[in-house]
Amino acid sequence: MTSPGVLYISYDGMLEPLGQSQVLAYVERLTDTARVHIVSFEKPADWADLSRREALRARMATAGVTWHPLTYHKRPTLPATLFDLAQAVVVGTWLCARHGLGIVHARSYVAALAGWMIKLLTGATLLFDMRGLWADERTDGGIWPEGGRLYRAVKRIEKTLLLGADHIVTLTHASKSVIENFPYLRGRPHAPISVIPTCADLDRFTIGDGAKPQPFTLGYLGSIGTWYLFDEVLACFVLLRAKRPDARLLVINRNEQDLVQERAAAFAIPPEAIEITGADHARVPEQVRRMSAGAAIIKPVFSKIASAPTKLAEYLGCGVPCLGNVGVGDMEMMLEDEGAGVALRDFSDAERARAVDRLLAMADDPATAAHCRQVALRHFSVETGAEDYRKIWLGLAS
Repeated sequence: MTSPGVLYISYDGMLEPLGQSQVLAYVERLTDTARVHIVSFEKPADWADLSRREALRARMATAGVTWHPLTYHKRPTLPATLFDLAQAVVVGTWLCARHGLGIVHARSYVAALAGWMIKLLTGATLLFDMRGLWADERTDGGIWPEGGRLYRAVKRIEKTLLLGADHIVTLTHASKSVIENFPYLRGRPHAPISVIPTCADLDRFTIGDGAKPQPFTLGYLGSIGTWYLFDEVLACFVLLRAKRPDARLLVINRNEQDLVQERAAAFAIPPEAIEITGADHARVPEQVRRMSAGAAIIKPVFSKIASAPTKLAEYLGCGVPCLGNVGVGDMEMMLEDEGAGVALRDFSDAERARAVDRLLAMADDPATAAHCRQVALRHFSVETGAEDYRKIWLGLAS
């Protein structure tokens, strides 16, 4: 039987860390099943780095992936996005016709709208890989006015995509339940919905060979803006230092280091107690292994029921328990039910104190690292995620 042909459209660039960890890491494990062509939108600054570009081309060639990079346009926002959408439709339609690609795997909304149009033009099947509730995220983040024209327009597009897709992937079980209860889907036949969380390469994110970090080190990985409640992390760290005066805060952040310092000073955290460092994607695992516990506290708004933060998978893969909070995707289930960390039930002083006590006890338990690793292997392995996508692709090809 001829291998199915898959057109994978990503509005994120493959030269970005996210494109490599959340697209290519899966796809290069699936080229034994399908002929894969990736259309991605590369940012000019990334594209200008010739050495990275050629290294990525070599990696894709080795994996057997055919790459069709397009230029990402940012401004003016709406015309730029419409232009990129048109690019994706024209190039994608031609690729489907030229190479006999019968499946369009579209990552997020702009890519999925292009995929839906390509489906109409070519008869291909469409996998809508949602990645989140985009319109609600924009509203919850204060970027779009609640109930405004943009919000309503994107919700109409969302409805079109959910009704027009042949398979739907969402990141969390919590969001699957909400989507299935949208009025236009409730009780009616619709495309199957699968849950595939944000996974990590657990061959890279592993438990270290060395001794447990001393002194106690609370780690924070990634950006601190918009959704992440970094002040809550700092408030918990202040309580933690009251119990472990030599405790340290390790922040892995590339672009907001001045803001991190400013917020730490606002909480009277002495400079010697905090280390702020940048790390490229290849060095992130060794930094995570320096942590006694990691933090991922996220604003618990409606749209975050569809969130599966990558840092959770990376912490647990390295055997590091996580301090998170309820109201964010499946985090409460992973941390509390699976015993891989502590989920704040609210942001009161009493609840912070409870969480800090439990987190310290978990970090002191020598069995915690292996347990967290097992939770990661059950839920967040990129191999498991790739196998789930393989089944979906084969189902769409049959």
